[in-house]
Amino acid sequence: MNDQELQQLQVIAKNIRRETIDEIGHLGVGHIGGALSVVDILTLLYFRLMEQIDPKNPGKEGRDKLVLSKGHAGPALYAVLAEKGYFPKEWLLTLNQGGTNLPSHCDMNRTPGIDFTTGSLGQGSSAAAGIALADKLKNSPAYTYLIIGDGESQEGQIWEMAMFAAQYKLNNIIAFTDYNKLQIDGSTYDIIDLGDIEQKWQGFGWFVQRVNGHDIQALEQAVLQAKTQKEQPSMIICDTIKAKGFAGAEGLASSHNMAYDSQVAKKIIQALMADEEGVRS
Repeated sequence: MNDQELQQLQVIAKNIRRETIDEIGHLGVGHIGGALSVVDILTLLYFRLMEQIDPKNPGKEGRDKLVLSKGHAGPALYAVLAEKGYFPKEWLLTLNQGGTNLPSHCDMNRTPGIDFTTGSLGQGSSAAAGIALADKLKNSPAYTYLIIGDGESQEGQIWEMAMFAAQYKLNNIIAFTDYNKLQIDGSTYDIIDLGDIEQKWQGFGWFVQRVNGHDIQALEQAVLQAKTQKEQPSMIICDTIKAKGFAGAEGLASSHNMAYDSQVAKKIIQALMADEEGVRS
């Protein structure tokens, strides 16, 4: 991508962060930490890389799919889908309230544009592998993108999926690990250390890369490299910051599910804007 295209995506990512912060602030509590850490990945996928997606026809045959296995990051995905036009932005302010189409975790039966229901950690990964296998059997050129969490990676089902995808040479699945190194109870190092996460995925037969998960250009290069693989599924380990862009909460385990109101959201958004203006000047 050229500089202008990169700047456009960075502006979109900034808007998605603002919408996500405001969305959860209106509700008063939510999984802001893990939502903000995947914003740049989601922005790149939906606004540049995913093919054949159509907000007017969310179930379009042959489209690329996204499974957000760490379904508690749904608010960030909702902000992306609203920005793309899958549903009105006004819906964002109904997050997890009575009668909403936007539950706190992703639900394909309630939200236009959600490709699979997730929230029970690990299960989305298996679904993504199944979707990728189905597309391969249909000789579809579509890719399935999968986002998992580092805390989620302590689930045995993740590694069952890893073996399955390697066995069936699912080169049409490209996964991202949101490696912010924190989970609800603290550091992943203290709870269940993932060790050499790159070597683990390589040992399970995957093509592995590691990038800064907030560097959109680096993320794109990793995806393009993943698409050159002929017989291996791909994993991109993304070093991220939990609650990226939320002043005072970045890098804190307490941001995993955090309470704050609309007034706090307004102040955080103002700080985010001021910080970005300072960087540009």
